[in-house]
Amino acid sequence: MSIVHKATLTPSKKEIFGAWLATQTWSPGELVDTIGSYRFDDPAGKVGIECVLLEVGESVVHLPVSYREAPLAGAEDFLMATTEHSALGTRYVYDACADAVAVRALLAAALTGATQEPMDVYDQGRLVDRRETVVTATGTGSWSGNAVPHFDGVTIRSHGAESRIETGSFVVVVKRVVDDSDADGAESIQVTWPGGAGSLVGVRHR
Repeated sequence: MSIVHKATLTPSKKEIFGAWLATQTWSPGELVDTIGSYRFDDPAGKVGIECVLLEVGESVVHLPVSYREAPLAGAEDFLMATTEHSALGTRYVYDACADAVAVRALLAAALTGATQEPMDVYDQGRLVDRRETVVTATGTGSWSGNAVPHFDGVTIRSHGAESRIETGSFVVVVKRVVDDSDADGAESIQVTWPGGAGSLVGVRHR
């Protein structure tokens, strides 16, 4: 279960994503609308992990994001923005490809065949709603959770419309601009959304 707080963010997610995409040379245009998102949880409960699908120009963009309560050391170049969350206070919003906690969550999901977490909405500590699933995400692997290794950091080898991240003995490939090709990997995260489907995260040994 992924906990979503009923709250306001200033600036909003759409404002953050739109401003950040405008600085990316690979972005296919201006942000038009948000399609939906899927989440996998940080087992420690510290980092929010959300992969957002956006309508950008005439394309679909897949944007993994992490939300932290404090700055992430060594990831200054990957900070999208800070935002004031009415329930949680200041939140630091990162491109999740540079966040080892988020990358491990995607790696684990691909290897173990996990499905995205349901999004339960809480207001002042009380469950008030469960968000409708618009985007679904499922890993293809069959590993046990205990077999997925831990690691301390990530190294980004390419960063753009498709990002390649090295971590431990694995390469994690994240497709950002959705096209007719699948993310490279022996295992993957298969994502569906209204009007589309594809392998947007791939995992392979290096």
